[in-house]
Amino acid sequence: MDPIVVSALVLVRDRRLLMVTARGRDVLYLPGGKQEAGETGEDALVRETREEIGLELDRSSLRELGTVRTQAHGEPEGREVHMRLWSASPVDDRAEPAPSGEIGELHWVTSADADRCPPAGVETLRLATALGLVD
Repeated sequence: MDPIVVSALVLVRDRRLLMVTARGRDVLYLPGGKQEAGETGEDALVRETREEIGLELDRSSLRELGTVRTQAHGEPEGREVHMRLWSASPVDDRAEPAPSGEIGELHWVTSADADRCPPAGVETLRLATALGLVD
């Protein structure tokens, strides 16, 4: 099975990582999503961030932090997600993320919230903790 390739935003404030929940759901995940045909990882990140949390990212600030490869949540056993993680700054440094589209709520989380995450979120929290970004 081909992996699901996604780009996700790692936005940290006060040692907490921004995660979101879809409307009517309780599972935490990072803002971001699948690359569409002809898109780069950077393009997908910028588009999905705008669609999900209303932030326009400064492309010059994009920094790839790594890729999480793990079982894809809600997919058949053996189907992996390859989630490229990016840090970035909004074009407007006063802009605040806000839920939009399919997003129900924003959550600022620490490693203590890993039990609410699918496998890729758990691995992302481990990485962010190892990098000294979150508690």
